[in-house]
Amino acid sequence: MIKKKKNLVPELLAPAGNLEKVKIGLMYGADAFYMGMPSFSMRSRTNNFTQDSLMEAVDLIRKNKKTLYMTMNIYPRGNKIDAFKKHLKFVREVVKPDAIIVADPGVFELIKEHYPEAVLHMSVQANVLNYRSVEFWKKQGASRIILPRELMLSEIKEIHENVPDIELEFFVHGAICMAYSGRCLLSNYMTGRDSNQGICAHSCRWKYKVYLEEEKRPGEMIAVDEDEHGTYFMNSKDMCLLPYIKDLYDSGICSFKIEGRNKSEYYLATVVKAYRKAIDDMLAGKKFDKTLIDEVESTANRGFIPGYLFGFPSKDDIHYGAGTPLQKKKFMGMVLEEKNKNEYLVDIKNKLLAGDKLEVMTPDENFEVEVSEILDTEGNVLTEAHGGAGNRVLKFKGNKKTIPVYAMLRMKC
Repeated sequence: MIKKKKNLVPELLAPAGNLEKVKIGLMYGADAFYMGMPSFSMRSRTNNFTQDSLMEAVDLIRKNKKTLYMTMNIYPRGNKIDAFKKHLKFVREVVKPDAIIVADPGVFELIKEHYPEAVLHMSVQANVLNYRSVEFWKKQGASRIILPRELMLSEIKEIHENVPDIELEFFVHGAICMAYSGRCLLSNYMTGRDSNQGICAHSCRWKYKVYLEEEKRPGEMIAVDEDEHGTYFMNSKDMCLLPYIKDLYDSGICSFKIEGRNKSEYYLATVVKAYRKAIDDMLAGKKFDKTLIDEVESTANRGFIPGYLFGFPSKDDIHYGAGTPLQKKKFMGMVLEEKNKNEYLVDIKNKLLAGDKLEVMTPDENFEVEVSEILDTEGNVLTEAHGGAGNRVLKFKGNKKTIPVYAMLRMKC
């Protein structure tokens, strides 16, 4: 085992795309959250934080004695510098985060000038791949490096051995970009939406029809098909490092980061719950619980691989040649309020019928219930409920357990 800094307590770091996701992350076991205002972070298109809702999230995180990291990790054009200065004033005087995540050297210097007491973490976007780069950023004043997904376990160990007195953070779950650490121009080229400004259109996930033209047969286009769905040349599988938490911890990683500020509430709850148990089991000296893999496979995914941890994956390993995600269980709804005994207001996510049997997932346990009746919010009885049609009241038959707010309802696919 590699020697680490004293009192290096592993941290489970969750994505927060809005206030509700902060509440869910807290409930299911996250230690820390990363979030940002839309114009200054890498998830600007679906991030709906306002200054008011951000401060509600900050107050909630502080109340629960958890940790907050602000993302300011885009690569800004010159016309955004003044906006960054104004934003820094708000962050320094009002938010007061535990650290700021930054990628651009100019923004790094700007923060040092206008917010000198800020703790700075280097974003994965900064592509810090070796211990000399880690040493460089440490000398500049960074206290943590968020290492790129492209690093192997042996390389992480090498970095920690050479620079043991800096914190190392690593993505352990979520999407992998086929570009280098997300530094992609495909979206910009095809849609005018710059991924490095936080508005990626995820063009790599699209369905493509590809044709070949033989040099001496101009105009004769031959289709290149991969399967019945189309050709997905740049569609990567997802990363899941649940079985390797101890390996990463022993190698010097102190913060286990989950990708997915754009993902669903169900994804967040399921993945945070699984990694919370994996980390707690590791600290208790227990063997890895293989059932946790089944849990994360219940969320929408493109198939899981251990990223680059044990070497560069082959094309067959990393490539996911379809457009439709895999998942073992369907997200049916999220409990919003207990109305009466066995009667709950639910945010419906998929088609649901009276008589359906659902699995309830809470932070502590999973159990089954049967839907006996569906009502609209006016009390009218319905035969079915549909995702996107608004909240519905569900009555459950014979259930003896109280279902908490933000419990997730799901069904086998």
